[in-house]
Amino acid sequence: MSTIESLFVTRLYRAELKEFGKPIDPKELETSCLVIAEDDEAGQTWCEENSYPGYTSYASLTDLPWRFPVFADLKEVLDKHVAAFVEDLEFDLDGRELKLEDLWINILPEGGTHGSHLHPHSVISGTTYVSMPEGASALKLEDPRSARMMAAPPRRKDARRELQTFIHVKPTVGEVLLWESWLRHEVPLNMAGDERISVSFNYNWA
Repeated sequence: MSTIESLFVTRLYRAELKEFGKPIDPKELETSCLVIAEDDEAGQTWCEENSYPGYTSYASLTDLPWRFPVFADLKEVLDKHVAAFVEDLEFDLDGRELKLEDLWINILPEGGTHGSHLHPHSVISGTTYVSMPEGASALKLEDPRSARMMAAPPRRKDARRELQTFIHVKPTVGEVLLWESWLRHEVPLNMAGDERISVSFNYNWA
């Protein structure tokens, strides 16, 4: 009798921030993001020079947990979520641990997109969602085998979820998504009239 099994599974972690540690006030986090964006002239300049839609603090600020207490609280909560994901992934960390490497704000206006990319030199990447107005973009995840499929035909539209080439995940405010940093992902066109706000991060193997 023939058998078919799935190999090399890609894991996606999804949870409410409040499941671990101190509850994060979404309004305080949103206000902090907007205040930082307004004051960060270096970040605004970088976004203009690089034709980045909206605002990101990725290239300008590296110390958000030091600047605002809400980001320090957020780091403590994220540490616990990442630790839970590490257990699920069954990593052998050899007595070391994963540590927060980068934490940055993303503010995407109507019509803005963030093209397909991955996060080299990191182990776990993720995003927590601060403002997701009606019509805001889902997160689009790409099958990591796509570049190796060569002459393969496309999947049927009703293909099983684990066989689809692209998966769209629509998060809600207060959720955190985690994935391994090699997983290619993007934010499609934001159709919402209001800004889509999120905080992204990378963890590396210290």
